[in-house]
Amino acid sequence: MSDDTLSLLLSGSDETARRAQQLARRLTPGDVLLLSGDVGAGKTHFARALIFELLEFPEDIPSPTFTLVQTYDGQSGAIWHADLYRLTSTYEIEELGLVEAFLDAICLVEWPDRLGPLAPAGALHINLTPGPEEDSRALTAKWTGADWDDKLTDWRA
Repeated sequence: MSDDTLSLLLSGSDETARRAQQLARRLTPGDVLLLSGDVGAGKTHFARALIFELLEFPEDIPSPTFTLVQTYDGQSGAIWHADLYRLTSTYEIEELGLVEAFLDAICLVEWPDRLGPLAPAGALHINLTPGPEEDSRALTAKWTGADWDDKLTDWRA
């Protein structure tokens, strides 16, 4: 298996949401997205747009900053959105049930550095940073394996 990388320059919040929605349409249970970036980089905005695209019925999508995990019923199964910023040990992550969710839910994890050795090997790593223009973002995606090659087809077009 080879490691692959894809970089995109997103012109603003609308394009960030559009890219998240494109990816959402190709996700299946067991897919894990690890969202990195500084506070305000657009991780939660990306996650909200992606989750909204997957929902069976529209609903409010709050940030999981204080609840740690929000779960949703998606068209193809459970969706987990986790914000690990306030966690300090892998034991806390195991208590949330997140490791089990990696197996059969679509999972979006903000602050994935807190996962340490619990990070799934087949996850898609997405890093968001401020772009050169106001409101723009640079998105870098890294992955291993052909599954993500297929799922990121729309991003290559």
